[in-house]
Amino acid sequence: MTSKKKAVVLVSGGLDSTTVLAIAQSLGYDCYSISFDYGQRHRAELQAATDIAKRQGVVAHKVVTLDLSTIGGSALTDPNIPVPEQETSGIPITYVPARNTVFLSIALGWAEVLEAQDIFIGVNAVDYSGYPDCRPAFISAFEAMANLATKLGTEGRQLKIHAPLIDLTKGEIINKGMALGVDYAETVSCYQADGAGRACGKCDSCRLRKEGFAQAGVDDPTPYQS
Repeated sequence: MTSKKKAVVLVSGGLDSTTVLAIAQSLGYDCYSISFDYGQRHRAELQAATDIAKRQGVVAHKVVTLDLSTIGGSALTDPNIPVPEQETSGIPITYVPARNTVFLSIALGWAEVLEAQDIFIGVNAVDYSGYPDCRPAFISAFEAMANLATKLGTEGRQLKIHAPLIDLTKGEIINKGMALGVDYAETVSCYQADGAGRACGKCDSCRLRKEGFAQAGVDDPTPYQS
């Protein structure tokens, strides 16, 4: 039997969440990774998440199916809304309403089943895309709610939501991941990646990713469609 602490890690198959998984493992946690098939148009990330979880040796990997396309409101879940290929101001149309709230809630439920008091998520408030559910205030509020709403919390076993990337630039994230052995060529960040996981090179996520490799001073290993 293992004596390590358990952690649930949200893994999307992208750059940030893959880094967070490596960080959690480096801290000595037994990691249980969770991904979401939520009706996203960039479905190659799901296979990347499964492959990464297996390669990094998680204890278990779970894919939960949620169809957020039924409520729409985002270019990531509604094929009739184009993904922007130029930088926009304000909260972008690629924001998926309540996504991190929903994802963290389900991760919290699994954490209760596992009796894991730690949940890791790869949100970032520095080089983020303007999403309100990537801010420190949201993480703090969710953690407070989690401790009020759960059996673990009411029994005094405090739950912690870890967001180790929240104050880092994309370049700093990449340098940290590379130091932990992350192969970013295996990750998929693009909002409109093709079936093989190749990136468009034009969307907001691709732009932030490219800038990150430039900041880190390393070659961009991302496979592009052209």
